[in-house]
Amino acid sequence: MSHLMNTYARLPVAFTHGDGAWIHDEAGKRYLDALSGIAVSTLGHNHPRLVKAIAEQAGRVLHTSNVYRIPLQERLADRLAALSGMDEVFFSNSGCEANEAAIKLARFHGHRKGIELPTIIVMENAFHGRTLATLSATGNRKVQAGFEPLVSGFVRVPYKDIDAIRSVAEHNHNVVAVMLEMIQGEGGINIADDRFQRELREICDQRGWLLICDEVQCGVGRTGQWFGWQHAGVQPDVMTLAKGLGSGVPIGACLTAGLAKGLFGPGNHGSTFGGNPLACAAGLTTLEVIESDGLMANAEEVGAAIRKGFAEALAGVPGVVDIRGRGLMLGIELDRPCGVLVGKALEAGVLINVTAERVVRLLPPLIFSKDDAQALVSLLAPVVRDFLAQ
Repeated sequence: MSHLMNTYARLPVAFTHGDGAWIHDEAGKRYLDALSGIAVSTLGHNHPRLVKAIAEQAGRVLHTSNVYRIPLQERLADRLAALSGMDEVFFSNSGCEANEAAIKLARFHGHRKGIELPTIIVMENAFHGRTLATLSATGNRKVQAGFEPLVSGFVRVPYKDIDAIRSVAEHNHNVVAVMLEMIQGEGGINIADDRFQRELREICDQRGWLLICDEVQCGVGRTGQWFGWQHAGVQPDVMTLAKGLGSGVPIGACLTAGLAKGLFGPGNHGSTFGGNPLACAAGLTTLEVIESDGLMANAEEVGAAIRKGFAEALAGVPGVVDIRGRGLMLGIELDRPCGVLVGKALEAGVLINVTAERVVRLLPPLIFSKDDAQALVSLLAPVVRDFLAQ
């Protein structure tokens, strides 16, 4: 009997080693990894430059704390600022911690404007984390149930509904920010169109609100741009990152610009582990490899090939609702709950996920090749067809 707390419905498999987009279990069976540890393993498995950077840093110093300067942290902050046009970076250990920082920034912004009960507009089907504040911002009653009372200060609107946001603006004068994912991951690979993003930026500018973009899942090159908001050219005031930033080494980041720049000072926020030398070495190497190896262009090209492959392989199959995505953040929506496909795909030798009950979620590593894309379609399409035929 394991002494692990029973918080996960784990699949009956454990992995020992991987190479590129492929990973092996204890029995030696090989699987195509189309999930990347849920958008984390940006560079796939056993990437030589990442392994070398982590090993070398581990041989120098792992941790010193933020009581002292951390040069690698400064370099990573400078690089992220250069790529995004943002001004400041706070490092944490995870996406929910980055989002906690964003929520605190919004409240701090509101109090500085004299608003006693600052309120953040959030979206239906959003997912921002599992801490109490990020859980409250999340639009999923399943993950909230049993943890009431939730944190107040959030008002929810339908995703991409600009009229609903305008209505809230007219009736609620406590609003200080809008928080959203430019592509909802847990919500089912839902994409905010460019027009909506631009209109939202205009409203935030008119009202003095912070625009907070949760890029935890779609950021760091996954969509074919460094960050999801760059497709529309709409820079946020606050942006959060995590998952793929360290290619498997835990790291999160909260970036500020515009009205959010300079809000926090010493003592307003902190983290013991956040931005330690090991994590920052992994983050810097991840960004360097994405750039030097053209992995954003690869994400766009291979992602398009995957969508085309599934569109052809599943053409005319009853039960397929939509095949959508941007770059290597993809979803196949079916007309019925399909959680069983995770186990069936595992048997077929491919790692996937199902989210929003009916969407097969694919988040391959950015090093995924066209051959990997063909293998993914050939392995997974028959599994989907057989499931829908039953």
